Amino acid sequence: MNSLHDMGGMHGFGPVEAELNEPPFHQPWEGRVLAMQRAMGFTRLWTIDAGRASMEALPPLQYLGSSYYERWFLGLEHRLLQRGLVEADELAAGHALHPPAPLPRRLTPDDVPKTLVRGNFERPATAVARFKPGDRVRTRNINPPTHTRLPRYARGKQGVVEAVRGCHVFPDTAAIDAGENPQWLYAVVFSGRELWGEDTDPSLKVSIEAFEPYLEPA
Repeated sequence: MNSLHDMGGMHGFGPVEAELNEPPFHQPWEGRVLAMQRAMGFTRLWTIDAGRASMEALPPLQYLGSSYYERWFLGLEHRLLQRGLVEADELAAGHALHPPAPLPRRLTPDDVPKTLVRGNFERPATAVARFKPGDRVRTRNINPPTHTRLPRYARGKQGVVEAVRGCHVFPDTAAIDAGENPQWLYAVVFSGRELWGEDTDPSLKVSIEAFEPYLEPA
């Protein structure tokens, strides 16, 4: 999405400072947010891509002023309101005020280990892959108003297909409830100078995972 969430290659935010011996959670509430995310994800009311899109849609000032797990929490609030699982007056009150909405699946203690298993998004191919390793490609210069996995810094750039990763759920449609629409996924390598200009270290290369609809022959 063309939002502040797509920060790759953006200037002015300073260096990325790693925290030595960083704990999984800095406050207990962060762990609870993760637990709520896992529990609600188990209902299958939305996809992982819809979850990402809800955070991308946060207003820029709210996004920048929020920590990692605050963004998760705010995105979850948005999805719960969107799906009619809570009402705004309940969020303001901090407790339920209305009868609960029915859920297609409910998380039980026995189901908890299932929430820790990484999902498999590979799907059977519906067509032959258009590209192969060694092909030169150009990324499309797209500017969708909804979710996409093609970063802005790599749009309209030439690269080389390094590997074919199989056919997978297409995030751009899954994020907006438009179906899985499986697409071929490729590892594409770009020179640093292609992405960042002539002042870039000539030895720098960047690899991204790009879905077939993002690419065209160079």
